[in-house]
Amino acid sequence: MRATTSRQQMAAVLAAALAAGINHIETAPAYGPAERYLGEALRATEARTPHLHAQLVITSKLLPGPDLAAGQQQLRGILERLGLNRLHNLAVHGLNRPEHLAWALDGPGAELLAWAQGEGLVEQVGFSSHGSNALIEQALASGRFSFCSLHLHLFDPSRLPLARAALADGIGVLAISPADKGGRLYAPSAELLADCAPFHPLELAYRFLLDQGISTLSLGAAQPSDLAWAAAIAGEGCGRPSPETPWLSQAQRQALQQLQAAGRERLGAEACGQCRACLPCPNAVPIPELLRLRNLAVGHGLQAFASERYNLIGRAGHWWEELNASACQRCGDCLPRCPLQLPIPDLLADTHQRLAAAPRRRLWG
Repeated sequence: MRATTSRQQMAAVLAAALAAGINHIETAPAYGPAERYLGEALRATEARTPHLHAQLVITSKLLPGPDLAAGQQQLRGILERLGLNRLHNLAVHGLNRPEHLAWALDGPGAELLAWAQGEGLVEQVGFSSHGSNALIEQALASGRFSFCSLHLHLFDPSRLPLARAALADGIGVLAISPADKGGRLYAPSAELLADCAPFHPLELAYRFLLDQGISTLSLGAAQPSDLAWAAAIAGEGCGRPSPETPWLSQAQRQALQQLQAAGRERLGAEACGQCRACLPCPNAVPIPELLRLRNLAVGHGLQAFASERYNLIGRAGHWWEELNASACQRCGDCLPRCPLQLPIPDLLADTHQRLAAAPRRRLWG
């Protein structure tokens, strides 16, 4: 997704990924020239290392919506760009709304996915989702998908129950961008570095998800150095750890507790517990998500990340929230439902004041 400036950049990132022991490569047509650059890098690497493809799992994705003929053409384009005859994994890219799920289960998408597997062009199908937990749960319960890609982060574990249920049912789970969407942890704040010491926040974020049993971490590397922690963790030789060699040591668990305690101390009585009891809001304000960004900015010094995410609200279509804190009408409907008795309208106003910024565009769109 990010190694798309040049062919050389993609080749360097792929080489670093393989050297780090990574065997799952995920891409999408929506990521600009990513598939083409990746296909060229794979072919060059295969020429030097025969049978490389047999060691790799390749995933790509298709946006929901096309009719059968258009979807077939798009899939053939994916295979051509990647230089493959068969794709290990094909995901519905952004199963974010009920109509997307209907397309995949009962509409042209259902025909497309069945055709792709019936023709032997795709081994298994899945989905990525930025949608509601209820929609994700419905998709997982459909029995149609063999894997899913979800927002699962150290600072946003709200979907972990869904992930655990999926894993228990034999459905693979990919965590979407723990480094970037998890808080831009490759560029941590001074507070975050201090709170996680002596460990790096990104290492703890990766280990936290691995400890939860997540199948794949999507690292979103733009340069080889972005894979340093992956290489370091793989270099320990732990592989899939046994109870005697867990992903998190006792010292690392203590660092995570230290991190949580520091955040609670900075937030004090204004910490949102993310229980979602405040919903539904009569004005459709996504209160928990907005206050989660405030938690990050105030509690962990993640002002830049929280502002970036807040600023995308209403500008990213169905990929992100549509209303920010300015939509709060101070009706007070949420106040008696909050178990912490938070002054939610005041906190929303503070969130908007802290985080509102000039418009920016998505990395891709």
